[in-house]
Amino acid sequence: MSRQAPTLEDVARVAGVSRATVSRVINGVRNVDPGIQEVVRQAIERTGYAPNRAARSLVTRRSQTVALIVSGAGDTPGEEQNAFAARVFADPFFGRVVSGVVGYLRPRSMHPLLMFAESAETRSQVLADLRQGSADGALVVSTHADDPLPALLADAGVPTVLFARPSRPVRLSYVDLAHREGARLAAEHLLNRGCRRIVTVTGPLGVAASQDRLAGFRDTMARGGHPYVPVAEGGFTLDSGMAAMSGLLAEHPDVDGVFAANDLMAQGVCQLLRERGRAVPDDVAVVGFDDSSVAVTCRPPLTTVRQPVEEMAAAMAALLDEHVRGVRTEPTSLIFDPELVLRASA
Repeated sequence: MSRQAPTLEDVARVAGVSRATVSRVINGVRNVDPGIQEVVRQAIERTGYAPNRAARSLVTRRSQTVALIVSGAGDTPGEEQNAFAARVFADPFFGRVVSGVVGYLRPRSMHPLLMFAESAETRSQVLADLRQGSADGALVVSTHADDPLPALLADAGVPTVLFARPSRPVRLSYVDLAHREGARLAAEHLLNRGCRRIVTVTGPLGVAASQDRLAGFRDTMARGGHPYVPVAEGGFTLDSGMAAMSGLLAEHPDVDGVFAANDLMAQGVCQLLRERGRAVPDDVAVVGFDDSSVAVTCRPPLTTVRQPVEEMAAAMAALLDEHVRGVRTEPTSLIFDPELVLRASA
C-alpha cells in the first residue's frame, strides 16, 4: 500500500503551530515571525510536504513562478537564439545569477522560468507569455545598453526587477554594484605595488557598468598623478580581452599594469601577455573584476574586484517577491559594495 502524501496538518503537528500559521507561511502572508517561518520550513522539509500549486494559485492568484530573462538587443546581428544562449552559458556570471535566484526561490516553493529575449520576435513572445500569466513577475539581466525590454515590461505593468542600473531611466527597481568604487580599489592596488605605465581594457562602453568602471579608474589614476590612461574597449569575453591587450601592447610596449573590467577579459590579457613573453605579475600586473570562477582557474590566479553576484541576485528575487505581494509599490535600488581579492596576478 502506498504511503499517503503529507498534509498541511502533518506539517503543523511537526512544527508545533496551527494549520492556519502553516498556510500563512506557505502563501507568503506578511507579519509572520521569521523564527516561526523557519520552523515551518524545516517541518516542510522533514515531512516532505508538497503544496498543491494549482489549488494555491486559485487562492493567491500567483503561479509561484518567476521569469528569469536574459535579454539583449540584437547584440550580434543575425545571431540565432541557440548561439545567443550558448554565449550566455559560457559566461560564469550568469551561472552565479541563477544560483542566487534559485537560492532565494527554492525555500519559498517558488520556481524560475528561464527565458531569452535577444530579438524583437523573442521579446514579443516573452511579453505575451507574461501578460498571459506564465509568471508572477520578471527578473531581467540585460546584455546590451539599448535593450528596449525593461521599458516594455514597465509599460505593460509587469512586476520587474533589473540586475544593474538601466542605461535609460525607467521606473523599475534594480540591484547593482558600486562600480566606480570597485575600479578605485583596482587602481589604488596597481599604484601601490609600484606600477606606473598602466592601461585598462573596458567592457562595452554602451553599458552603464563599463562606463562607471572606466570613470572610477580614470579618476583614481588622475588623483594619483596619472592624467592619461590608455584605453581599449573589450566585449566581456576572453577573445576580446586578448585582442584589446594586443592593441595596447603594440602602442605601449612598456606597460607594467593592466586593469581589465571583468575576469574573462583579464584571463585573455594574461594569456596574450604569456604568448608575448611577458610574465604576470613580474613584468605586468593584472587586476580583473567580478571574482568569478575564472579568477581561480586563470594562470596565474587573478587578483580581482569581487562583485557579490549571488547575493545581488538573491536580493533581486526578494525585491520582486515584495513587488508581486504588494509589500513594495514604488521602485527602489539596492547598491552593493565591492572588495579587492588578492591572488597571484598583481
